[in-house]
Amino acid sequence: MAITIKDVAKAASVSPATVSRVIADNPRISDDTKKKVRETMKHLGYYPNFQARNLVIQKTQTIGIIMADSATLAFQNPFFPEVLRGISSRAHESQFGLYLSTGATSEEIYEEVVSMTQGKRVDGIILLYSRIGDKIMEYLYNSNIPFSVVGRPDVHTTSISYVDNDNLGNAREVVNYLIELGHKRIAYVGGGLEYVVSLDRLKGYQKSLEMAFLNFDPDLIVNQSISVGLEEQSVQRLMQLQNPPTAIVTHDDLIAYELISYLQDMKIDVPGDISVLSFNNHSLSEHLKPPLSTVDISIYELGIHAAELVLEKIKDRETPAREIIVPSRLIERGSCRGL
Repeated sequence: MAITIKDVAKAASVSPATVSRVIADNPRISDDTKKKVRETMKHLGYYPNFQARNLVIQKTQTIGIIMADSATLAFQNPFFPEVLRGISSRAHESQFGLYLSTGATSEEIYEEVVSMTQGKRVDGIILLYSRIGDKIMEYLYNSNIPFSVVGRPDVHTTSISYVDNDNLGNAREVVNYLIELGHKRIAYVGGGLEYVVSLDRLKGYQKSLEMAFLNFDPDLIVNQSISVGLEEQSVQRLMQLQNPPTAIVTHDDLIAYELISYLQDMKIDVPGDISVLSFNNHSLSEHLKPPLSTVDISIYELGIHAAELVLEKIKDRETPAREIIVPSRLIERGSCRGL
């Protein structure tokens, strides 16, 4: 015989209405009661019929996850599986599923977002990027659809819930670290300038040089599309300058891996001839030769908070927008040395 809500209610010593509210994750039910009812459901082997329930309440219990590029390109970067792990963890607690964008171009992804929201296939959206002039973000904002962003929006900043790092401050910290090691010619290999994170880190780089009374040299700047990767010609151009850099800061660890490979092909030793420092602290970074110095930006926590923010909006669309800044830390390893 199938287990019913009444069976769960009786075993947990609560009313059937309370069980229903626990299933709906109603905020008025205490955490202790939720825990007791959920444990009873698990013990009895009761599984709610969410499809029938969702038809009644007109909810999907699903969050749409939107990436800037196609899923094929995005998952080549370890950042995305890790941020999704954080999102999944928090979504699971509220019994929400995830719906990943699959479009291959910006236009396809935009059409997919419109389709999944207008077709009510999701209750809310998480954007895993913040891009200048992004029409998807503008569409979501104007449509009053619950959404959150991983990264600081370039517009409507006080009206959109987002989670981010202090990217400007982080960039200043890494450049100051290299300056303290004696470096004065510091190159910066950044991401595409259409992304807010790339602009913020470039500003932090420039500010740190300014505070140290070092001249900003545009020849030391390389901006690459993150999805395309680093071009060998860009590395060769940097190292063939009349006054080449003694240190390089890269946008993320993935670019640093490519950079070190190209430098090795050019018989340039890291850190003997040049220091390399990056962002993201991917799991492989400590196993490189030499181990990569990098900034741990707490990617998993970014995902957790992004899910929390959109779930808040799904439960109550009048909830004020919130900004969450996740702390970062510089990890010193073997890819940097003092002069």
